[in-house]
Amino acid sequence: MGLMQKLLGGGSQAATQSGGGLVHDGSHAIDKSKVMAATSADAISPLNPGKFAAADRSVPIIEKPRYFTQEEADAMKELAKQKTDGAKQSKRGYEAAVKIEEADAKVHKYHRGYEGAVADGELKKKRADVRLGKHLHNQRPAYARLGMSLDQAASNAETRIGEIKAKLQGAKE
Repeated sequence: MGLMQKLLGGGSQAATQSGGGLVHDGSHAIDKSKVMAATSADAISPLNPGKFAAADRSVPIIEKPRYFTQEEADAMKELAKQKTDGAKQSKRGYEAAVKIEEADAKVHKYHRGYEGAVADGELKKKRADVRLGKHLHNQRPAYARLGMSLDQAASNAETRIGEIKAKLQGAKE
């Protein structure tokens, strides 16, 4: 097996298992459920809209006006600093996650474009194969004529050889 086959996969089994059969009758193995399947079980889509649960809360909701002690206010102020910094870092993390998702989507799109080109190339190749097959079928009568004329020539030669042998054997006697 060559290096490219090892890197990209391939071989006769893979071709048979991945749809290398005949499509001469217009049949197909395009499974709508596979085409429409999510790229992962947790991908967000209309069929999997995500969880609309309440977000995590760092502090409980203050239901009515109240006074804070100095210790509570200091603790709240410190927690606010931590959460503000955490929010900045979360923003950076989510922005990076968005960029990663966008890059993944581009790669997916490019790969599907490549697969479409492979399918287009396969169709072009099969069209060329069919043209050759038709051309070869059109040559069959000419080959049959050649074969029959060759058989006739062989038969004529055998007849003439037989006649010569008969004359020579008749002359010996």
